[in-house]
Amino acid sequence: MAEFMELEAQDGVRMTWNVVPGTKEEAGNCVVPVSAIYTPIKPFPNMLVLPYAPLRCRNCSSVLNPFCVMDFAAKIWICPFCFHRSHFPAHYASVSEENLPAELFPQYTTIEYKSPREAACLQSVFMFVIDTSIIEEEMAFLKSALSQVIGLFPDNSLVGLITFGTLVHLHEIGFSTAPKTYVFKGSKDVSKGQLLEQMGFFLNKPKPLTGVRDGLSSESIARFLLPASECEFAINSVLEELQKDPWPIPADQRASRSTGTALSVAASLLGACFPGSGARIMAFLGGPSTEGPGAIVSKNLSEPIRSHKDLDKDSAPHYHKAIKFYETLAKQLVHQGHVLDLFACAVDQVGVAELKVVVERTGGFVVLAESFGHSVFKDTLRRVFQSGDKGLGLSSNGIFEVNCSKDLKVQGVLGPCASLEKRSPLCSDTIIGQGNTSAWKMCGLDQATSLCLVFDIVRKDIPDATVHILTAWT
Repeated sequence: MAEFMELEAQDGVRMTWNVVPGTKEEAGNCVVPVSAIYTPIKPFPNMLVLPYAPLRCRNCSSVLNPFCVMDFAAKIWICPFCFHRSHFPAHYASVSEENLPAELFPQYTTIEYKSPREAACLQSVFMFVIDTSIIEEEMAFLKSALSQVIGLFPDNSLVGLITFGTLVHLHEIGFSTAPKTYVFKGSKDVSKGQLLEQMGFFLNKPKPLTGVRDGLSSESIARFLLPASECEFAINSVLEELQKDPWPIPADQRASRSTGTALSVAASLLGACFPGSGARIMAFLGGPSTEGPGAIVSKNLSEPIRSHKDLDKDSAPHYHKAIKFYETLAKQLVHQGHVLDLFACAVDQVGVAELKVVVERTGGFVVLAESFGHSVFKDTLRRVFQSGDKGLGLSSNGIFEVNCSKDLKVQGVLGPCASLEKRSPLCSDTIIGQGNTSAWKMCGLDQATSLCLVFDIVRKDIPDATVHILTAWT
C-alpha cells in the first residue's frame, strides 16, 4: 500500500482501483467505475521544470515520455498511443542511450515545461460586482473587507467595479475629475454590442482598429479597468460614497436585485476588453435575484422562495428560465476564458442552485456565510490576493487533455471544467459528466483543483494500460 501512496505523491493521481480490470465484463461488475482523480497543478517539492517546449507526436499530440520506444540509431521515437514514428528535431541531435533528455528518465513520470515564449504572463483582471440591495450594517462590513484587500492586488493586475440593485452601475474609475457611472436598466439583458455602443467606445472611431481587442484602444479600456498601482484612490473613493440602493421597498415586497444583468454587463465588458485573459468576476451577493434575467423569485413576499421539494417536483416557476440564462452566460465566459467567483453572504438564499453552472464550468469558487462580517468571508477574500503559502495559488486559461492506450476510452470528466468538444477515437459512447471529448477548458484552477477521469474498458490485449495527461495553463 505504501508503494501506491508514494506514486500518488509523485504524480498527483489517485486511482479507484490499483489493478485495472482485465475485461469489459470485469469492469462492468465493479460497483466503483475505473477512474482517476488528478490534481493538475499540485505543487511538488522536487518538480523538474524544463526551459523549453515539449516534443509532441505529430499524429496524436502526445508528449515524449519514458514509455516511448526509442530508435537511437535512426534518431526516431515511437509514440506508445498511436505508434506513429517521429524524428527527433535538430536540438535533440545528441540524444543516445547514454545521453538521454530529462523527459525520458523513468523517474520523471510528471514533468513541467516552461517555454521562454510563454514566460511573460498575462495580466490578471478583477471585476468586482457588488450588491447594494442590502442593509446598511452589511454594506459597512462589505466596504471594510474590500478596503482591506485593495493593497493586496497583484502589481500587474487590472481592477474594475460594478454595483447593482434596481439598476446596474458601471463605474468609470479612470475618470478622475468626478465620479462617473454608466447606468443600465436591471430588468433587461445587455449584449456586448449594446454595451459598447452605450459607452461610446466607437464614437470617434466607427471602424475597429487592427491589432487591439474588438477595436478598443488601451485608452478606452483604461476608462473602466485601472492598474492596481493606480486604482487604490479611485476604488476607495467609490466605496466611501457607496450607499444602500435608494429605491424604496414596499412592506409587502422584497428588495429589487438585478443580479443577472450585472453579471451580464461584467462578462460583456471583459469580453470586449480582455478576451482570453485570466479575468475573474467576483460577485458579492446579499440576497436572491428578483429583477431581470436570472431572477429566482418575484418581488412579492406572498410568493415563497423555491425549496428543495419544489426543485424535486419541478414546480419552481423561475428555475428553468434562470438556468437557461446562466447556461448561456457560462458558455460566454468559457469562450472568453473568464471565471465567476461567488461570495454569497446572507441568511436568505441567493440562488446558488441556479448560478452553480457558471461557477462550475468556469472553475470559480463559492463562499457561503451568514454575513459579510463573518470571518469565513473576510479570511477567504484575503487569501485570494495573498501570495506564497498563504495564498490559493490561482491560475487561469487551463487546457486539460488526455490520451490513452487502445484498450481504454474516456467516458468523461467530473469537476470544474467545460468541454472543448474535441471528438476522437478515445471518446466512449457512454457519457459521464463532461464527455464526448478528449480536451477540456479550465478557465480557473488552483493548486488543489482536482478532476475525476472516468474510463471505459474496451479490451485488454496487453498487460498494461497507459494514460497520458497534459495540462497547459498561465
